[in-house]
Amino acid sequence: MEFKDYYRTLGVARDASADDIKKAYRRLARKYHPDVSKEADASARMAEVNEANAVLSDPEKRAAYDALGSGAAHGGQEFTPPPHWDSGYEFSGAPGAQGMDEAQFSEFFEQLFGRAAHARQAQGHARGAGPQRGADHHARIELDLRDAYLGGERLLSLRGARLDAQGHLVHEERQVQVTIPKGVREGQLIRLSGQGGAGADGAPAGDLFLEVQFKSDPRWRTEDRDVYLRVPVAPWEAELGGPIEVQTPAGTTVQVTVPPRYKPGRKLRLKERGIPAATPGDLYLELSIALPPAATDAQQQAYRALAQAFPGFAPRAAQGV
Repeated sequence: MEFKDYYRTLGVARDASADDIKKAYRRLARKYHPDVSKEADASARMAEVNEANAVLSDPEKRAAYDALGSGAAHGGQEFTPPPHWDSGYEFSGAPGAQGMDEAQFSEFFEQLFGRAAHARQAQGHARGAGPQRGADHHARIELDLRDAYLGGERLLSLRGARLDAQGHLVHEERQVQVTIPKGVREGQLIRLSGQGGAGADGAPAGDLFLEVQFKSDPRWRTEDRDVYLRVPVAPWEAELGGPIEVQTPAGTTVQVTVPPRYKPGRKLRLKERGIPAATPGDLYLELSIALPPAATDAQQQAYRALAQAFPGFAPRAAQGV
């Protein structure tokens, strides 16, 4: 996926004010609008200009985009956003809110912001006089998998942005107290009533929706309520079998019996040891062999003795070697 340098597309500096961005957009819209432009690639260029303006004219999306680093360093190059890159950024609109036609946006935009970031909802544009409920907000948050097992209170920091009186971007941060429900799943929404945008003329504030993501961890992964835990075993444990102790994502230790005769891809199922619920998920132990290092002369000699004990062992026989 190619990185899109939105500042270069609009021809503005990275510290451009909101007025600078608006002027640049209007100038390019007059140049490339398909109804008036004589440029051969006017439609494609106009789509690029619209996308750049959709990000840079929105303080929240612009702040998140800037966090990825200098576009000049990535423009035109292959780019993959880091996992959970936008965790902790607060956006206006409820999760899943859609605005402009998604076909107008590039894969780069969709990968960064997704459907939820397309626009401030219609509620933010079609306000009339009188009391108006505040806009809903949304943000993705990262939790430890252990939080899903235990629940509890968390104080989380959310990052946002606004424009100052001169139209320049100002970064903001606020903290919210969140009750993490036991059994929360990835992708689940936690609703904080009244924590969204302020209401008008005495109307109540909107709500804040927090979308749960689990912190990336090479030790485990989740599928709905099932948890898959990587468990290294010694060669003798894999071949001979026997009891081993395993620490679960919940922080507890369980004893399980490894069956003899290791098979690649073998899983051991611990029923109802996954994410808690009325119907809990299962915990699957994915076994892999960990080879001990031969750091000393005695350890190296042990490997040589092992080779002599299995003279007919051909690990590459399946490859025809």
